[in-house]
Amino acid sequence: MDNKKVTKTIRVEEEQLACAMGSGSLFVLATPAVVALMECAAAELAQNILDSDELTTVGTQISIEHTSPTPLGAEVTAEAVLRESDGRFFYFDVTAYDNKGEIAKGTHTRVSVKAVKFQQKADGKFDEV
Repeated sequence: MDNKKVTKTIRVEEEQLACAMGSGSLFVLATPAVVALMECAAAELAQNILDSDELTTVGTQISIEHTSPTPLGAEVTAEAVLRESDGRFFYFDVTAYDNKGEIAKGTHTRVSVKAVKFQQKADGKFDEV
């Protein structure tokens, strides 16, 4: 296992198309689906680095440029490379490719949190006082 890079691969399904996700009207891989695949790779890489089962990471920032369309049925691979970590923060370069080349690139930041405490905070967010 590489502790500086993780890749994730999918085959584009109908539910990942822009017209299905509401991010456009075309039958091409939706930008939100590309983002999700990139985040998935980065989250796995960060989890591999964390030294505690009590910790997980949450995404706090992502910025990508989606430069090439990918049709239904094509295979897409996202790669997350750890650029830097600083305390609880993990900074990634993310890239996605289909079999014709690069389709998207950008950066992503994740921060480590105590899983149970974070979930409890979220679950109680709208509790009445």
